[in-house]
Amino acid sequence: MADLSNVPLSVLDLAPVGAGRTSAQAVRDTIELSRHAERLGYLRYWLAEHHSMPGIASSAPAVLIGAVAAATTTIRVGSGGVMLPNHPPLVVAEQFGTLEALHPGRIDLGLGRAPGTDPNTARALRRSADPLSADDFPQQLGELLAFFGGDFPADHPYAPIVATPGRGNQPAMWLLGSSGYSAQVAGILGLPFAFAHHFSAQNTLPALRLYRERFQPSEVLKEPYALVAASVVGADNDERAEYLAAPLALAMMSLRRGRPIAFPTPEEAAAYDYTAEDRAFIENLTSHYIVGGPSTVRAGLDDLLATTGADELMVTTNLSALSDRVRSLEVIAALRDVSQPV
Repeated sequence: MADLSNVPLSVLDLAPVGAGRTSAQAVRDTIELSRHAERLGYLRYWLAEHHSMPGIASSAPAVLIGAVAAATTTIRVGSGGVMLPNHPPLVVAEQFGTLEALHPGRIDLGLGRAPGTDPNTARALRRSADPLSADDFPQQLGELLAFFGGDFPADHPYAPIVATPGRGNQPAMWLLGSSGYSAQVAGILGLPFAFAHHFSAQNTLPALRLYRERFQPSEVLKEPYALVAASVVGADNDERAEYLAAPLALAMMSLRRGRPIAFPTPEEAAAYDYTAEDRAFIENLTSHYIVGGPSTVRAGLDDLLATTGADELMVTTNLSALSDRVRSLEVIAALRDVSQPV
């Protein structure tokens, strides 16, 4: 049975911009936090892609991945994820082929099918007003894989194109999802699947079930491999953790209501004038967060593992202060000896 003694732990970083801090400071904090994650034995360090959000500086994951990989030596570094609708597949193949060439065997390319932003910003990224379609994702994914492998059909218009250094330098591929769509695609293709439990908890179990039901063995995997990403805030005790997590709840409430903000300080969150509606909204929004001291975090992670049967857990801790994020990773890592997968 999976438990914290035999399941790898990894980190998802959004490069949060705390109130009163700059995005430049946030990306430098990402570099520093990645070093701590490596020291603590975490398996992966992934960077998300979000745009036009004042509290999130991870808008260019390929750039941040290169910086993190250069600042570390053993931890795997990747995207959680690259939002494929925002980028031509050729560009993604060239960028991640470059990263794999520079850091062979350490790069993960996690792919999502959502734009990771509002519709207007998505139009600016894509330079098109055409609506997004779920039907486009399999075609984009197929093109990306063909650029890495150099195996377009001879009559395909892209067949003469050589993605340099993408061809021959394909990183480990993952599909990301917050619903059942990518879960099924990942299963059919025999790829590892990462689920965003941290913001779509109601879909976690149905998506994992679909992934496992649809899984077909491939050259990549003989058995399904599911990673579950969760919001976790660890501290020395429950009271401290709840105090630190309050700004995250406030920032997420503002984001869900269409008013994204920088991550508040704990003092700002404590002083905020919450209405009864706000408190009900936050309680529903954060009911799946794991927040507390060591024993509370252990219980939460054990329950998540037992419920999902995850092969790997990924924790995301978005707090305004770097020192609190480091301490959270320390608390989580101390619950077990973080092991590498076979």
